[in-house]
Amino acid sequence: MQELHWGLPVIGYLFLAGVGAGAYTVSSSALLRGGANGVTSDNFDIARYGALLAPIPMIVGTGMIIFELGTFQAAVANGDIGLFFKWINLFLTINMSPMSIGSWVLGVCIIASVLYAYTFLSSNSAPDDANNGLRQKMAWIGVPLGIAVAIYTGVMLGAMPARPFWNTPMLAILFLISSLSTGVAGILLLRALFAHGQTAPASDPPTDLDHSVGKGAYMLASSDVKLIGLELLAIALFILFAKLAIGNASEAVSIILPGGALATMFWGGVVVVGLLLPMLVELKYVIPALRHQQPYAMPRGTEIAVCAVILFGGFMLRYVVVAAGQMTGPMGI
Repeated sequence: MQELHWGLPVIGYLFLAGVGAGAYTVSSSALLRGGANGVTSDNFDIARYGALLAPIPMIVGTGMIIFELGTFQAAVANGDIGLFFKWINLFLTINMSPMSIGSWVLGVCIIASVLYAYTFLSSNSAPDDANNGLRQKMAWIGVPLGIAVAIYTGVMLGAMPARPFWNTPMLAILFLISSLSTGVAGILLLRALFAHGQTAPASDPPTDLDHSVGKGAYMLASSDVKLIGLELLAIALFILFAKLAIGNASEAVSIILPGGALATMFWGGVVVVGLLLPMLVELKYVIPALRHQQPYAMPRGTEIAVCAVILFGGFMLRYVVVAAGQMTGPMGI
């Protein structure tokens, strides 16, 4: 077994950057969905929660990876204040490496998401307020930027050919889908915690605080079901491609298959708890609204629990991937 040099700071960075990027992408998409007809109040509320969430995990995650670089520890140990700012070299050194490109994309995405969040800060923010012009521009920018950051978190690992568990394009696709799903979960979690005026029982008009209702909540929940389905497919393809490969990749992926050192954590923590369980719960409330036009209404406590479990699954996915790549490598190229 290989020593794990990349631990929780790297895992936390990959997870938080993915959540923030996913929230920015989903928020921007919700805002732009109205098109020429204008954004609806439901879509605007979803966009607002996503906008206010997006920059926070990206900034925290970036702080974690900067700390992991060791510059802060070195500055304290050597008494050299200049070492505190050594991480800036990530932006001063410009080349075509995934780390250099990713650092710039992430930096631009954070700045754009902060500007986007600013347009929603006022409690009186509305689709046609004075900030709408800037809001729309940042939303158009947010979709490609958010997707780029979500993909980059997988590319950063996948660009290491000596680590066969990581060295597959499916990892970037898997991280992209997971980022969108956890971004949706983050938005729904904020909405469940703070949207006290948009709730009601399943069979009554929206007057009770015990249920989450509305087209916006239904749109996100139904989208999340699709994203989880796609994530399960991406996991299957990730394993299939590795097993069909000759040599190191097939051997490396065995660590998450039955009998492998990380099999229980992967199949139990990621697939069953983090994906299948929340998917089945969401389907319980989405299907009646989809097939029988019943009002969508998920109990607030259930929605909070589902979102928390999805976020847990997203974190566990990064944990298993980062650990598995180190435990099964390096290997010869």
